[in-house]
Amino acid sequence: MILAGDVGGTKTLLGLFERSPHRPTCTAVRSFPTAQFGNLGDIISAFLGAEGASADRLEGACFGVAGPVVEGRAVLTNVGWAVVDADLRRGLGLDRVRVLNDLEATAWSIPVLTPQELETLQDGEPTPHGNLAVIAAGTGLGMAIVLRQGETYQPIASEGGHADFAPATEREMALLESLNVGGGRVQWEDIVSGRGLVTLHRFTHTRPCAAVTTDLDAEIAPAAISAAALAHRCAACVEALDLFASAYGSAAGNLALTAVATGGLYVGGGIAPKVLSVLQGGRFMTGFTDRRRMRALLDGIPVRVILAPEAGLLGAATAALHST
Repeated sequence: MILAGDVGGTKTLLGLFERSPHRPTCTAVRSFPTAQFGNLGDIISAFLGAEGASADRLEGACFGVAGPVVEGRAVLTNVGWAVVDADLRRGLGLDRVRVLNDLEATAWSIPVLTPQELETLQDGEPTPHGNLAVIAAGTGLGMAIVLRQGETYQPIASEGGHADFAPATEREMALLESLNVGGGRVQWEDIVSGRGLVTLHRFTHTRPCAAVTTDLDAEIAPAAISAAALAHRCAACVEALDLFASAYGSAAGNLALTAVATGGLYVGGGIAPKVLSVLQGGRFMTGFTDRRRMRALLDGIPVRVILAPEAGLLGAATAALHST
């Protein structure tokens, strides 16, 4: 039995998986509010206790963590506590424990996802053994590259979400200027993320929004903004979501070029499936392909949205099986 985790800034998913021929089979999964626990070990104890499971039944474990992983240690970018593979090995009494960046874990799910778990934004013309790339907006903005050598996949973590935001239109230039009032760099994650959607909402509104009455600092604010935009209850909310889609596509295009992802670009995370109609509306793909000399390359890259809500957890379990 495999223990897998998808440890995010807002919530942590833990699951138990069994081996199966094509992909790991999930037998139990639970969600926990990350910030309500002092460390990952406490969440694991709560999970195993709730499932009546014992650590001595485990053959391995893998955890995707929202933050850079260096020498088996990660500090969650948006929470602040550390995840250390050596500590988890001692706590679980296991030799095989991996700690991966969360997008690296999501990338491990790509080979085992079904066609029904994907929505195509661009068919492209994939090369059989081309590299892949994954981008995912949620609490933050994560990225990963998947190197291909024959039939072998090698996911590699990236912190490209913290690279500099590059405006492409006059409106985006105005956005950059509004965010850069106090000096300092503006990152892609400042715009393409849940809190980035709140930032865009503030930018597009010159007066209080009648459609979104939720406190903009509340955890549910991004969902409220999206709902108002999707229902066309507020023109400024619609513009905020359109700007989000355009910037998301542009960030994805940058990643695809960096990885030369001729095998495909995959859009993961919790936001994309909820605003799928907006991503399908054209602004995302315009942001993705508008690269002058590289337009032909980007036109040939398949772009797919991952619909599976627990792809990160599945990917962590898949990675664990590759190391046991």
